[in-house]
Amino acid sequence: MARALRLAERGLHTSSPNPRVGCVLVRDGEVLGEGWHERAGEPHAEIHALRAAGEAARGATAYVTLEPCSHHGRTPPCADALIQAGVARVVAAAQDPNPQVAGQGIEKLRDAGIEVECGLMETSARELNIGFFARMARGMPWVRSKIAASLDGRTALANGASKWITGPAARQDVQRWRARSCAALTGIGTVLADNPQLNVRGIETSRQPLRVVVDSYLRLPLDARILHAPEAGNAGKVLVYTGTRDDRKIAALENTDAQVAVLADANGRVDLGAMLRDLAARGCNEVLVEAGSGLNGSLLQAGLVDELVLYFAPQLLGDGARGMAALGELTALDQRIELEWQDVRNVGKDLRIVARVKK
Repeated sequence: MARALRLAERGLHTSSPNPRVGCVLVRDGEVLGEGWHERAGEPHAEIHALRAAGEAARGATAYVTLEPCSHHGRTPPCADALIQAGVARVVAAAQDPNPQVAGQGIEKLRDAGIEVECGLMETSARELNIGFFARMARGMPWVRSKIAASLDGRTALANGASKWITGPAARQDVQRWRARSCAALTGIGTVLADNPQLNVRGIETSRQPLRVVVDSYLRLPLDARILHAPEAGNAGKVLVYTGTRDDRKIAALENTDAQVAVLADANGRVDLGAMLRDLAARGCNEVLVEAGSGLNGSLLQAGLVDELVLYFAPQLLGDGARGMAALGELTALDQRIELEWQDVRNVGKDLRIVARVKK
């Protein structure tokens, strides 16, 4: 199963909106075939492993990191393929959270006389597909906010200068988080201040994330780099969420190949919860937020952030510099946002902390 999980990781940047899945076929301690799911619409991990094993798959054990699918989607059911191949036993790491599967694949295999076990290395399998599980269970993607700051939690000077607080190794590490994400999301304030591209650079990938801008009042300049970033391969498009129905500006943005979605709350600003539900409906499993203190604060206050990826540089910028998240003044400790450390390590000269928001 550990080998199957390593295979599944090969689809880290490419399998979405499908889960990352690996499969290994074994008999008498010998690996007969293996595979992983590379892209949506292409064969699943089990099919690759069965093709590699051929007739040797009969009587073998299949180790697969997620319950084999039982429904017709873009490809036929993997459960049927395992049955037809004569596999004797299936060990799945986790049950598929997709309501179209959710135990039905296991049931179909057992009804065909195949021995099925589920739960081996389940935690690792769920972590690998944390966004897919989130989207299926709650109709929302896994929201990960990346923040680069000084040791005293400052992200920019008072005048907005922020390039570069962290070093090149940390900035390259961010590209890896971006590459695995279905969408990279920022706010209009960051676009106006930094003019980012939000595409993956310096990492070989055949898929770019959807680039998303939260722009309540449609202030996005038509010459913004995010609208014209160099793209290669299956590049991500640009999606602008707004609370303003300005048909002329919307038409101008759509002429740049951007898409505009009007999702206003009662105050005429973007409804952030509705935005994330819409991204989930579009197949986004993981969303990487790369924004300033305003949008970070709004998302955190609304309970919409699941995880923080924090890069701390060994420097101090002082009280006048800008903070990480605009949370307003708290008057009681029970209003605080509590975190759980997941990982702490050095990345170049900087310190990276991955923390989950306790809910």
